[in-house]
Amino acid sequence: QVQVVESGGGLVQAGGSLNLSCVVSGSTISIGWYRQVPGKERELIALILNNCRANYPESMKERFTISRANANTVYLRAKTVKPEETSVYYCKAKTSWTNKWGQGNKVTVSS
Repeated sequence: QVQVVESGGGLVQAGGSLNLSCVVSGSTISIGWYRQVPGKERELIALILNNCRANYPESMKERFTISRANANTVYLRAKTVKPEETSVYYCKAKTSWTNKWGQGNKVTVSS
């Protein structure tokens, strides 16, 4: 069974950097980072494939970077974070038979 565990985040100062980690057990096709605020849909921040190719929505390209430490560990880094980016950040692992979400990590950006 695939397990997904996020870490990092917490309280971050506006203008600073955000660093999140995601550790996945099992084999995956891709691992992605998403975020969601109450009342809004969950949005994709970045996705990384097994060959380390990364994909970003246009709105995320400038300040977010996704990277792999190894087959099971993925990082997300954001620079110059803003208070409106206060959200719950989720990691999702895509396997050949399912999508597995982590429990989510609350990130608060203080002004």
